[in-house]
Amino acid sequence: MPQVLERAEGCWAWVVLLASLVTQGLTLGFPTCTGIFFTELQHEFQASNSETSWFPSILTAMLHAGGPLCSILVGRFGCRVTVMLGGALASLGMVASSFCHTLSQLYLTAGFITGLGMCFSFQSSITVLGFYFSRHRALANALASVGVSLGITLWPLLSRYLLENLGWRGTFLIFGGVLLHCCVCGAILRPVATSTAPETKEGPPPPSKTSAPGCLAACGAAIQRHLAFDILRHNAGYRVFTLGVMWMILGFPLPHVFLVPYATRHGVDEHKAALLISIIGFSNIFLRPVAGLLAGRRDFAGHRKYLFSLAALLNGLTNLMCAASADFRVLVVYCLVYSVSMSGIGALLFQVLMDIVPMDRFSSALGLFTILESISILTSPPLAGLLLDTTNNFSYVFYMSSFFLISAALFMGGSFCVLQKKERQGRPAEAEGAITEVASEGGLTVEDSRGSEKQLYTEITYVTSV
Repeated sequence: MPQVLERAEGCWAWVVLLASLVTQGLTLGFPTCTGIFFTELQHEFQASNSETSWFPSILTAMLHAGGPLCSILVGRFGCRVTVMLGGALASLGMVASSFCHTLSQLYLTAGFITGLGMCFSFQSSITVLGFYFSRHRALANALASVGVSLGITLWPLLSRYLLENLGWRGTFLIFGGVLLHCCVCGAILRPVATSTAPETKEGPPPPSKTSAPGCLAACGAAIQRHLAFDILRHNAGYRVFTLGVMWMILGFPLPHVFLVPYATRHGVDEHKAALLISIIGFSNIFLRPVAGLLAGRRDFAGHRKYLFSLAALLNGLTNLMCAASADFRVLVVYCLVYSVSMSGIGALLFQVLMDIVPMDRFSSALGLFTILESISILTSPPLAGLLLDTTNNFSYVFYMSSFFLISAALFMGGSFCVLQKKERQGRPAEAEGAITEVASEGGLTVEDSRGSEKQLYTEITYVTSV
């Protein structure tokens, strides 16, 4: 029985937006609560800071590294099935982690399996928004990212309450049930009608005698389709953005992991320390829609990448405030200022990527982007944990975070300025002759102001939006 396709920008699009909001709250908002369990897990398994840091590191890395596999599943089964599969995997991982007896088992269950499931759910919910929204895409992305803010607000409070009453094992078991709600959100994502004609499914091809070269060619085509290496080669803006975010991520997740242990180490009550993360999330609930509305304005359409660089710069400078003092009142002010820059990064991250790459290649571009980003995510907390074990001073962790964020912001902002300047210089050269297209049997010809005809060759290029 054929499925009824929903209309883009229709009424159901806003229901899908709500489902995406909840999914992002359940998945992207979850890693911020791992700091609540940091000390508890460290005592349970008698582990160092660096060893304990691998748990949130693997979880967050898998949340991004599964992008290519998620892209394949979305292309084969659609966003609905992929989100539901992700919810089932995330739940299974958390339930299994409640029975772990070693830290390495926790890496596999709560880190690898749960992280991969969350990746399937969140990336599919991001991708489906690009098909349901076109005119209001910036606003839709910003509103959906409010779910992350809600997750950052509620997960730490829920974690602290459950940890005190059930311990970390009982808490992880409850989390497994909570993450099953991703399956409910996935069921809402009905297929959307697009302008692209559906692919015709043919029967399996007959077996070929040259199976080995054919298999290699098929693998190469699949990698090219799902990892977007062609965009990485030809699109300078995509290269700059990907490298800049990779460098930025080496510092960005550190406050989420180490802020609570940093506060408790300096005498802040555990409840107040958990409240700091919730303050960041609660502030983002209001700040992200504002950031999305500003980013969606026509005046800022060509400057979103610069706004993203500015948000990263502010984020790095804010961390210096946290390193200066561990007084609770100072940390509250830090969280409020940090929320401003974090809301800008959260609201603009995927929107800038959508501006830079064609929408029909967004899924594969997102896959490559997130798998490269996950390399930084995987190494950042353990590297900071090693620094903490060596110095026994949390301030160096926040100095490290500031360095990576500030340098990444300066790199992206400067590189985008250079690319825009080159593009502006290239425009007068293209517009020197008045070009008139003339259709002919031999192909497409152009006629310049002097009347001479030239042959045009078809070429696919990717350029940054300005």
